[in-house]
Amino acid sequence: MLEHMVCLAAVSVLAVLEQAYFSLQVIHARRKFSVAPPCTSGPAEFQRVFRAQANCSEYFPIFLTVLWMAGLFFNQGLSSLCGLLYLYGRYLYFHGYSASSQGRLAPLYFSAKVLWVLIGFSCLGILSSLSRLYLGLDAPQLVSSLLALEEEL
Repeated sequence: MLEHMVCLAAVSVLAVLEQAYFSLQVIHARRKFSVAPPCTSGPAEFQRVFRAQANCSEYFPIFLTVLWMAGLFFNQGLSSLCGLLYLYGRYLYFHGYSASSQGRLAPLYFSAKVLWVLIGFSCLGILSSLSRLYLGLDAPQLVSSLLALEEEL
């Protein structure tokens, strides 16, 4: 069973490493701009790095939850690929925001779209499992049967 979840686990560990990298960037910015903890205000350059890391951390639990739900109930491969795309988007977001507040926008929209895809996969997979378990209805098989009927017409 565990070997079937290795892609999700790998993306999760990569996500944790990315969060650690973002945290290290805040530590570096604190030293560079002489902003001692617990202060969170300082030069605009520091505040952008700090906010970029905080924003990424705020979305982290949502990302991990929908990554695993989509992987368990929909498709591990597609979910893992979306997870990698999301992490790439967050990386671009972090560095874009660190450079300028406008630099965050395109990567923010990209990663938000990927997150919504994962939410959609999660919903579809869970609804399919619930309908199979409680209604005896196999939604994927029903859809493929309907598509086969359309091809015959």
